[in-house]
Amino acid sequence: MASSKDIIEKFKLLLTDMIKTQIPDIHICSWFAPYIRKHDGNIEYLEQYWTIDKEEVWYIIVEMIWEDSFMEFKTTLEKDFSYSLNDAKFRVNIFHDSRWYAIAIRYIPVDIPSLETLNITKEVKDLLHRWKWLILVTWPTWSWKSTTLASMIQYISTNFKKHIITIEDPIEFNLKSNKSLINQREIWTHSESFAKAIKSALREDPDVVMVWEMRDPETISAALTLAETWHLVLSTLHTNDTTQTIDRIIDSFPTWAQNQIRTQLAMSLNWVVSQILLPKKDSPNRVVAREILINNDAVKSLIISWNNHQLYTIIELSSQEWMILMDKYLQSLYSKWLITKETFNSKIRDRDLTKK
Repeated sequence: MASSKDIIEKFKLLLTDMIKTQIPDIHICSWFAPYIRKHDGNIEYLEQYWTIDKEEVWYIIVEMIWEDSFMEFKTTLEKDFSYSLNDAKFRVNIFHDSRWYAIAIRYIPVDIPSLETLNITKEVKDLLHRWKWLILVTWPTWSWKSTTLASMIQYISTNFKKHIITIEDPIEFNLKSNKSLINQREIWTHSESFAKAIKSALREDPDVVMVWEMRDPETISAALTLAETWHLVLSTLHTNDTTQTIDRIIDSFPTWAQNQIRTQLAMSLNWVVSQILLPKKDSPNRVVAREILINNDAVKSLIISWNNHQLYTIIELSSQEWMILMDKYLQSLYSKWLITKETFNSKIRDRDLTKK
C-alpha cells in the first residue's frame, strides 16, 4: 500500500491537472478512481487515475482540513471548507456515504472575471450604482452565482470608495481592496451564523454587504432589514427563476408573518438575476443564460398584493427597462447558434417554443 505522503502527492497532481484544464469539479469516493464534471456539464470517470481506497480518502481529508473542523465533521457528518494549493483555491465539501467518506471539490478561479466577461450589460451594471436595497443572484447549483457576486464586488471596489463586508461559508475568492475597503468574514471562523454576522454588520459601518446565501428565515429577515436601512446587499438563493425567488423568500416564513415580509421585500428589492450555465455549441466552453427582474412600481404592487404569477408578464413587457425572460434569452442564444436545439428544448419554460 502506498504511503500517506505518496497519496498526497498524487492528489496534488490531480488538483494541478484540474487547474490546468479549468475543470470545475472533482468527486472522490472510496473504491473508485476520481470523477470530474466536464465543461459540458456531464460527469466523467477518470480511468487513467488510481482507484482510491478508504484509507487513502482519509489521508486526503486529513491533508485538507483543520483539526477543529475535522472534529466538527465527525459530529455533523458533513462539512464545507476551503483549501489552497500554491496560488489556487478550492471549495470542498466532505460527507459520509454508504461506502465511507466522499469529497466534492470545486475549483475557484484565481482571476475574478470582469462583468463584461460575464456578459453583464452596461444597463444592468449601472444598477450597482444604487447604494441601497437587495440584489439577488439565483439558480440551484453550478451557475456562476459566487463568481458573479465576486465580479460585482470587485467592480465596486475598483470604481468606488466604499466599505464592503462579505459574509461567506467558506471564503472563496480573495477579493482585493482597491478604492474600497473589503473585509471578508467566514462563518464558523469569524462568526457563528449568517444572521449574527449580518446584524453585527450594522455596527461595522458598511456601505455594501455580500451575504453568501440566504438559506433560512433568520438570515433572510436580517438581510431585508439591512437592505431597508439604506445598505446595498448582495446575496444568492437556490431558485430556478426570478418569480420563484420571490415565492421562496415569502414562503420561508409562517403565514402570519408573510404580509410583513411581502411589504419589506417589495420596498427593499433592487433586482434579481437568475442564471444558468449551458454547454456552448461546438465548443468545450459554456455560455450563460439569464432572466432579469428589476423592481419598479408594477413589480412592487404585484409582490404586495400577492400576484407574483403576473411577474412573468411584467418582465416580458418591460424589455425597455432591461428586463428579460429566460425563454427570450435562450431564444437569443439559439438564434446566434451559441447553443444546440437539444439544449434549447431542455431549458425552455414555454413548451410551445420548442415547436418553432
